[in-house]
Amino acid sequence: MNRLLLFLITATSVLADSTEFRLWKDGAPGSEARQHEPEQARDWWVKNIHNPSITVVPADPAKATGAAVVIFAGGGHRQLVFPPEGLEPAQWFADRGVTAFAVKYRLAREPGSTYTLEDHAAADARRAMRWVRHNAAKFEIDPDRIGIMGWSAGGELSAMVSFGAHDGDETAIDPIDRESCRPDFHLSIYPGPIGFPAGKLNPATPPTFFLCAMDDEFHVAPIMAVLPKFMALGIPVETHLYAAGGHGFNMGHRSDLVSIRNFPDRMIEWMRDSELLSPAVD
Repeated sequence: MNRLLLFLITATSVLADSTEFRLWKDGAPGSEARQHEPEQARDWWVKNIHNPSITVVPADPAKATGAAVVIFAGGGHRQLVFPPEGLEPAQWFADRGVTAFAVKYRLAREPGSTYTLEDHAAADARRAMRWVRHNAAKFEIDPDRIGIMGWSAGGELSAMVSFGAHDGDETAIDPIDRESCRPDFHLSIYPGPIGFPAGKLNPATPPTFFLCAMDDEFHVAPIMAVLPKFMALGIPVETHLYAAGGHGFNMGHRSDLVSIRNFPDRMIEWMRDSELLSPAVD
């Protein structure tokens, strides 16, 4: 099947069973004046995002585990590879009993953008984690089993959240802002280097799963550099470094390599072994 057609079919099937919510009811801080400006989307990408949102893909009720994952697609902060690295993995997790949330965040490197990674994109990521935890009961998920997943540029945002400060603002008027943004686990797929700590990790850093191809040198380097820091603090970490595969293989469909095509199974195996799934997934 044509890969583009596969992405479009996947996106259509996910949207049929999903709901999109705005992360801020009255517009994101700094973007209020542009919140009604339409997004631009074509085939596999979305851009011109000024009203960050989260698309909820509920777990298959027959397999629901109570776990959840919040997903940040890549795209170099210029666009979002949203169907292949947002909606498609969201449906994959939902089919295995994990409620998934695919986030559209503001793009700091899109031509003409006035946004920055820390003040806007990372703020969207932290808000998404707090939003999911605040709404855990609504979506029948365990607030202590909410993970974060980042791909490439989205992996930089997941690193900024996972390796940074997590506390909410207890004095905030908005109850969502009072929630912790700490992920209970972290899935990082061929991440970029931004957000990786130069010094020691925070002891609150969550258990982490890294995956990358060794011939994707720019993206494997931050993983290799941070592993000793995990070991020094005794934070659980699992790493899969494939001999080949390049960059941007999404959920494996773009690759002819058997190992890359099957890599998503490694994620659910790690989650099961880490006792993040209850009841167990078949």
